[in-house]
Amino acid sequence: MRLAALVSGGKDSVLALYRAQQMGHSIEVLATIIPRRSDSYMFHHPNIHMTDYLSKALEIPLVHAETSGIKEKELEDLKKLLASLDVEGVVTGAIASSYQKDRIDKLCDEIGIKSVAPLWHQDPLVIMNELLDMKFKVIIVGVYAHGLDEKWLGREITNESLEELVELNGRFQISLVGEGGEYESLVLDAPIFKKYIEIVEAHASYENGSGVLTIKEAKLVDKT
Repeated sequence: MRLAALVSGGKDSVLALYRAQQMGHSIEVLATIIPRRSDSYMFHHPNIHMTDYLSKALEIPLVHAETSGIKEKELEDLKKLLASLDVEGVVTGAIASSYQKDRIDKLCDEIGIKSVAPLWHQDPLVIMNELLDMKFKVIIVGVYAHGLDEKWLGREITNESLEELVELNGRFQISLVGEGGEYESLVLDAPIFKKYIEIVEAHASYENGSGVLTIKEAKLVDKT
């Protein structure tokens, strides 16, 4: 099918896009919703501007729309954006959140396109190991849970950091994939990237148990 990919720049949306391509789907366009508030129920907020770099790294065009970020109303903005695209479906990175998947499935039914969720109900540890096996370069850009302190900001997901996440999952029930809002990620490189993203300048802020690494400047670098 000819699909749009709903992307945030995070690992789940990029891995879902990768999986969809492996399944034989054609990703025609990337779609990003930009919330005007940081506590959106549906959409990723930290470093959402980095989807511009993602589009160029993948060499797939990007369309975007703003939303108020108000619960439920923000879905109308997504619906309008997807309805304007000449595609047969949309691929998303939903893993376990019925809140998000149910709403996207309903929205797709209403506008007559398919909802594709290649990661749905996959084992989180399997997903994380796939990212490592496939040489995705993923960093953590937001932390919002006990056990994830400022030292995690900017940290790459490696075998070592995954082991620590597994330990935190055992101690504090932190989702390994962060789908409960425990952390946010940013993909800097993946097998499907034509170029990789290099961070030139970033600023970390951490207060009252949560923090964000804001990317101030980045550039695309040719792969050798």
